[in-house]
Amino acid sequence: MNHSAVIFIFTFLLAGLEALPNFVLLFADDLGYGDLGSYGHPSSFTPNLDKLAANGLRFTDFYCTSAACSPSRAALLTGRYQTRSGVYPGVFYPGSKGGLPLNETTLAEVLKPLGYATAAIGKWHLGLGANGTYLPIHQGFDHFLGIPYSHDQGPCSNLTCFPPDIKCYGTCDVGVVTVPVMHDDTIVQQPVSFPDLEENYVNYATNFILKSAQKKQPFFLYYPSHHTHYPQFGGKEAAGRSARGRFGDSLYELDRTVGKIIQALEDSGVLNNTLVFFTADNGPELMRMSRGGNAGLLKCGKATTYEGGMREPAIAYWPGKIQPGVTRELATILDILPTFAGLAGAKLPQVQLDGFDMKPILFGNGVSERKAVFYYPIDPSETYGLFAVRVGKYKAHYYTRGADQSSTTPDMDCSPSAVLKKHDPPLLFDLEIDPSENYNLATPDNPVSKEVLEMIQGVKKDFEMGMVFGESEMNKGRNPALEPCCKPECTPKPSCCTC
Repeated sequence: MNHSAVIFIFTFLLAGLEALPNFVLLFADDLGYGDLGSYGHPSSFTPNLDKLAANGLRFTDFYCTSAACSPSRAALLTGRYQTRSGVYPGVFYPGSKGGLPLNETTLAEVLKPLGYATAAIGKWHLGLGANGTYLPIHQGFDHFLGIPYSHDQGPCSNLTCFPPDIKCYGTCDVGVVTVPVMHDDTIVQQPVSFPDLEENYVNYATNFILKSAQKKQPFFLYYPSHHTHYPQFGGKEAAGRSARGRFGDSLYELDRTVGKIIQALEDSGVLNNTLVFFTADNGPELMRMSRGGNAGLLKCGKATTYEGGMREPAIAYWPGKIQPGVTRELATILDILPTFAGLAGAKLPQVQLDGFDMKPILFGNGVSERKAVFYYPIDPSETYGLFAVRVGKYKAHYYTRGADQSSTTPDMDCSPSAVLKKHDPPLLFDLEIDPSENYNLATPDNPVSKEVLEMIQGVKKDFEMGMVFGESEMNKGRNPALEPCCKPECTPKPSCCTC
């Protein structure tokens, strides 16, 4: 770290003695690297996020830990790979018996001892369990308003997704209860009214900010949006506003939410004492074609370990603290917990963490402590281990596989017909000159590749030696009786669960 960066951080920390910083963590769903205007999309209408990027720090090399929803969310909130917490393979469903284990320490639980008010608003997707065992209010959050899993995990063919009465595109999951909205551990609406959902969320979020500010209480707002996951939806202020169709409208509604949250921070007088961080859980669901997201120049998308599946847009915004700019330093969602904890002066959990404090990157244009990124598939196992490893600018693929969620593109490597394939020697790409992973460097006529692969293999070996897989929460199975119903004793289920 350079001398000016040290002085900046020291000054910042001294100022922080006066008031603990607030944190707003905005987490998009199935958003591609190329979906925002600030990341190069020509027709996305994202003025608020673009303003955040222009006035904050935009990351070019920021990663999730899994190309699927639940495992990425577990890693985000715990600072630990999903393999350690057991949030694998795949995702949780309405009747899942498991969830994010209660002995895992979430970011909310890290901040609570310091007096933080905490709220989770939006998509939880880390389990429901018997009697709401795994809901946010049992994981360090004072308040929860949202859907306990993904909003496509219930029948939606007859539901309205856009006003005045535009039905949701597709059928979503069938044979389960309709999607509920919960306040803390109580169902307040079933099925969800999609056109009203985001407005209700925003009102709750801004009220939480204003009340916390009035009490002079530091706060942590976790806003895991449903946007832009399928089926796309939006309210009257978003419908028809984008040149990018229904996906664009959904994305625009997310952008409006960002603008309203920033406005609430400003109105309550806490904007200059609040770190706002925006990123997403995994890459775009390309199988939806124009109704899905876009990975830009990156290869493939959701459910793959190619760059399009796991490299995400990310923006850090803090007026007066974070200087506007662009960083090419490596960082991941694992790094958010130790960073927020470090800024608040909170104690870290006494467990193996996989994240690094990003303060050197955020303040003073320093160098990242993270030197490697590890890519697990959505169904990790000790048998196969890591599918890919990035060290510096080089990425080695030990296994590759396509996926249904990344189908429909001309690139057959993304298709489910591209079955699991082991590579010996591994495929090797220079992500600085070839971010699209087109040109394999591991060829006999490239003498550098052997040395680089040996270096990466050493990093991979060290990491895997320290990885202890937790018991799989998904493998605990499902029980239809656990599906949330606003009329618990009604019959016949699931059709009677309507309030």
